[in-house]
Amino acid sequence: MDMLSFDFMQRAFAAGIIIALLASIMGVFIVLRRMSMIGDSLSHAALAGVAGAMLIGINTSYGALAFSCIAAFLIEAIRSSFNKYAEVALAVVLSGGMGLAAVLISLGKSFNTDLMSYLFGSLVAVSSQDLIIISILGSFLMFSMVLLYKELFAVTFDEETAKLAGIPVKAVNICFMLMTAVVVTLSIRIVGALLISALIVIPAAVSVQLAGSFKSTFFISAVVAVFSVISGLYISFLFDLAPGGTIVLIAAAILMIVLLVKKLKGALN
Repeated sequence: MDMLSFDFMQRAFAAGIIIALLASIMGVFIVLRRMSMIGDSLSHAALAGVAGAMLIGINTSYGALAFSCIAAFLIEAIRSSFNKYAEVALAVVLSGGMGLAAVLISLGKSFNTDLMSYLFGSLVAVSSQDLIIISILGSFLMFSMVLLYKELFAVTFDEETAKLAGIPVKAVNICFMLMTAVVVTLSIRIVGALLISALIVIPAAVSVQLAGSFKSTFFISAVVAVFSVISGLYISFLFDLAPGGTIVLIAAAILMIVLLVKKLKGALN
């Protein structure tokens, strides 16, 4: 039977493609800013939000979004205090989010099984309501990235020069963090909290190796991410595997192949 005849697979593919596009585009800025761990930091905060929402009985998407946005503000606040050591902010929020998630999960022992889909992703976890939320927020994020493209470009490569050019660097950084938080929150259903960072970073890493211009970096990253998600969902359906892990393994394999081919070409030359 054709897998697309199942409603849950239609929702999974639609949500997966939207998430792949968002994660890959944000990933380019994240990798170039040397903040590759931001996905891990925000995803652990989002996981704490999921656990907290389950504990008090509200929609988990709202809890994840609230906690990841708070974490985004904290990262930017801490980062401003450690200008030369931005990774400190990521480490602090990551460990804090993980600790809070562990405490909340231990308080709600009855929903530990339900959390597995948030940790590694699930094909059946994406509801019609989730797809609507992902579509609306995804469209808003795409519009925001286009609108702020020049500002994000300037801040990514040189914050000091951007300040001199009159760009509100602090406001742009806060917007960037919040957009990343939303992308991470939306991605948890398909990829899982433990693996979303890889979907953000790996396609961008592939594009950095292959792209000849800044704009082509986005295109290559998006192609790698969409291919990884579509093939990962297909394989995970056929063999009953965790979709998040399958998607990430495919993306990682692409990166390894690209690096190997480049190394062989370098050796031959």
